[in-house]
Amino acid sequence: MRADPTRTPPVFSTRFTETVGCRYPVMQGGMQWVGRAQLAAAVSNAGALGCLTALTQPTPEDLRREIARCRDLTDQPFAVNLTILPALKTPPYAEYRQAIIESGVKVVETAGNNPGEHVRAFKAAGIKVVHKCTSVRHAVKAEELGVDVVSIDGFECAGHPGENDTPGLILIPATVRKVTIPVIASGGFADGAGLVAALALGAEGINMGTRFMCTAESHIHERVKQQIVANDEMQTNLILRTLRNTVRVAKNKVSDDIIAREREGATIQDLAPLVSGQRGKMVYETGDLDHGTWAASQVQALIDDVPTCEELLSRMIADARRITQRLSGLGS
Repeated sequence: MRADPTRTPPVFSTRFTETVGCRYPVMQGGMQWVGRAQLAAAVSNAGALGCLTALTQPTPEDLRREIARCRDLTDQPFAVNLTILPALKTPPYAEYRQAIIESGVKVVETAGNNPGEHVRAFKAAGIKVVHKCTSVRHAVKAEELGVDVVSIDGFECAGHPGENDTPGLILIPATVRKVTIPVIASGGFADGAGLVAALALGAEGINMGTRFMCTAESHIHERVKQQIVANDEMQTNLILRTLRNTVRVAKNKVSDDIIAREREGATIQDLAPLVSGQRGKMVYETGDLDHGTWAASQVQALIDDVPTCEELLSRMIADARRITQRLSGLGS
């Protein structure tokens, strides 16, 4: 459903919202197999910045169609994520990039390996670039490359937290001290209190992944959503640590098996069948929670329902406002 132009919702303005054009300083993470038009449009219609995931689409042409579909569902700004990672078969990144540019997307999130080539192309096309990274030095490098916003991923996050194990409480202000562009905080955020905490640490917004997985508009199977609701902060595993390619995923039979095999010296060739992205995709589609690995962060401990994106963001912003008012009274 498109945003209602007659509504005048309150604005929670930061340099991030001014840069990307959304009302609230909240971005939806670019999650593989999850970042589709239905969810991204719902997030954007609710006032945050929705995000499609380019490589969720099998081909660049499929991505063009998904961008068009998202534009049919919302007239609000949304982003497209392009993650550059090592792969047995390298995706045609330049073709995906061109599809994004030619589709008139205004905001792109890059992640993974050095995005320099892509940043140059996106900036030449007038696109705002958010780069997600997991260390201060990578944030500094991203600013040097010309990105507009850095999204800094703390150790709590789902997916790739890097190899430094630095939690957001340290990583966020450490990054803010070293760059001049806006920083948004990622990893461990689900509510208004987290938003206020991130702002207090110097960030100008937050990036949420697992929390948006667990919304009504997320297309993933209801069993996965209910498992996230049931889980606490202990229900994740860090896999591929021995290969220095750490990934935080939900704790299940497959991720337990991977850790056991890593202790025995397993190689990437040994583990590849277990970490197959297609197996994880099937978890989301079928609800078979032990079919493969699937990403989830420690923030599961703070998720206890499956609201619509509108309900979630309205609640978050209202809570953030109440908290800031309460805190302002402490200093009077």
